[in-house]
Amino acid sequence: MSAPAIAPLERRSYGDVLFRASLTVAAVAIPLLLGFLVYELWVGSRLAIGEFGLGFVTSSEWNPVTGRFGALPLIFGTLFSSFLALLIAVPLSLGVAVYLTEFAPMAVRRPVAFVIGLLAAIPSVVYGLWGIFVLIPFLRATVYPFLEATLGFLPFFAGPIYGPSMLSAAIILAIMVMPYIMSVSREVLRAVPDSQREAALALGATRWEAVRTAVVPYARSGILGAIILGLGRALGETMAVTMLIGNRHEIAASLFAPGYTMAAAIANEFSEAVGDMHLSALAYVALVLFGVTVLVNAAARLLIWRVARGSGAGSSAL
Repeated sequence: MSAPAIAPLERRSYGDVLFRASLTVAAVAIPLLLGFLVYELWVGSRLAIGEFGLGFVTSSEWNPVTGRFGALPLIFGTLFSSFLALLIAVPLSLGVAVYLTEFAPMAVRRPVAFVIGLLAAIPSVVYGLWGIFVLIPFLRATVYPFLEATLGFLPFFAGPIYGPSMLSAAIILAIMVMPYIMSVSREVLRAVPDSQREAALALGATRWEAVRTAVVPYARSGILGAIILGLGRALGETMAVTMLIGNRHEIAASLFAPGYTMAAAIANEFSEAVGDMHLSALAYVALVLFGVTVLVNAAARLLIWRVARGSGAGSSAL
């Protein structure tokens, strides 16, 4: 009597088949949801697209009374505030990550890393309230007068000091994105093989020289990934920026002047928009924000691929 044939593993394990099908559905659902989001934004903004076309992104007029809208100051405010935030946050975040990974004693590393994680969990509205009641009064009384007195010959630090301004929003954005950049950079630096450090030290390098010439260059692709994560948070941040930027629809050279961002405009005006053109213009702003975010992240991803060509900590994951 012959032994019964054993069914293949794939036939016998219905759980594996079901699990694989569930993962496939979840993977396919992501681009479908993204496409549905883009479609809904396009449907909502068709009226404004038909009226203003691509001139919407080059016009500075925003007048709900006359029905004339342009998003150039919003685009400028979004990109410029994010750039300023990264300009402030990246050196500080990378310095903290290097210190915690390479120099800090173990008794310091864990408490500081725990505090960094807590900072990332604070809601943005709390950052906004802290910025209104603590940060802006401090900046207006001390930092801004000092900048005006020492660097007032530059257009960036000239003009009246309002308090709510582009620089205030950039500082609060920097504080908000720093935990993300710190945490990811720290994990990437920890992933650098000890052989990199030991080789540099064996050649006579100091601890700082080993970090500067061996550790950080090896982890550069992962560090860039951390910066991109912070940039994505800065581009889409709404509440804290709305509360500190001043919400003025104009482009000003002075960092002390109020500004506006796309996310802040949507949050401020969507619930109060009554005309169809106003609602469509806000949907158009959301569509432009989506496009700007995609373009900026695509360019940053291309930069990461170019930097990560070869080997490096975190490159395989990016």
